[in-house]
Amino acid sequence: MRTAMIKLASIGFGTVGQSFTKILHDKKQMLKDRYDLETKLVAISDVMKGSVMDKDGLDMTELLRLVSETGKIDDYDGGVKGLDSVETINQCGADVMVEMAWTDLETGEPNITHMKEALNAGAHVITSNKGPIALAYKELVELAKKNGVQIRYECTVMSGTPVLSMAQENLTGHVINSVKGIVNGTTNYILTKMENGGSYDVALKEAQELGYAEAEPSADVDGWDAVGKTVIMANALMGASLKPGDVEREGITGITLNDIMEAKIQGKHIKLIAHAWREGDEVKAKVSPEMVDEDDPLASVKGTVNAITLTTDGLGDVTIIGRGAGGTETGHGILSDLLAIHRSRK
Repeated sequence: MRTAMIKLASIGFGTVGQSFTKILHDKKQMLKDRYDLETKLVAISDVMKGSVMDKDGLDMTELLRLVSETGKIDDYDGGVKGLDSVETINQCGADVMVEMAWTDLETGEPNITHMKEALNAGAHVITSNKGPIALAYKELVELAKKNGVQIRYECTVMSGTPVLSMAQENLTGHVINSVKGIVNGTTNYILTKMENGGSYDVALKEAQELGYAEAEPSADVDGWDAVGKTVIMANALMGASLKPGDVEREGITGITLNDIMEAKIQGKHIKLIAHAWREGDEVKAKVSPEMVDEDDPLASVKGTVNAITLTTDGLGDVTIIGRGAGGTETGHGILSDLLAIHRSRK
């Protein structure tokens, strides 16, 4: 069987971009032997680390060395330097653009622009950013169809744990009537610590020290991260047309140790639950703390682990549990999307 070559451009070269590049490098032979796939990284553009383009292919080992030692790729020997992200997308000739740049969750930019440029240039798009998928899902999908390419976004909900692709590809023929679960590891970590007797403030500080929570943690603890992921699942898996503002939202900042202990007395656990469900012809959604029964699979999900229960018309409840964050995990999720594009091209 003839080995296929896919040319890649990475927009963003932070933790996820570097992890994905390392995975491509380390699994080069496996990808060729098992999947008849070779990859060539032809461009990187990162607003902080610099940009470089070489249509003949970049040296991944050297790029990873440079960014590890200097925090930048400006000293890469060869290639075209200094292009911005849009110039890179339009000039590099990539088959697949992987969008991992910083995102504004309120506007989805500059990521939506990056994706539109790539799709209009005839490139497939893979993204790990939930902002553009939550805000412009249908527009981007239609643009991909118009240009005969794909947009894939597995990592936007549970990183490398395959919730979206499993539902879209392995549950075809089923109607999904509800998606419900734990999609934010930071808040689940805090609530787990509180179940063990720690206060909210102490648990949050520990989460920040371990890198699970940002110095400014509102996106997690106020529920905004979970809202974005809920919108993606509702729109992609249930055919909804929700925006983040349509989702009823309550975070965990008001949860006290007394609330946690009261739930335990009742044999329940408090979790920040993302939920979208059908109500007649509508799909509704909310994110809020809920008391979960002990026999619910979600009750046993501790720490930074995530879980989603899909309620289907044919199989009933199907629950997926796995890691929901991390550079390596997200990098593998991007690889799974790349292999899906590769299969469709063949």
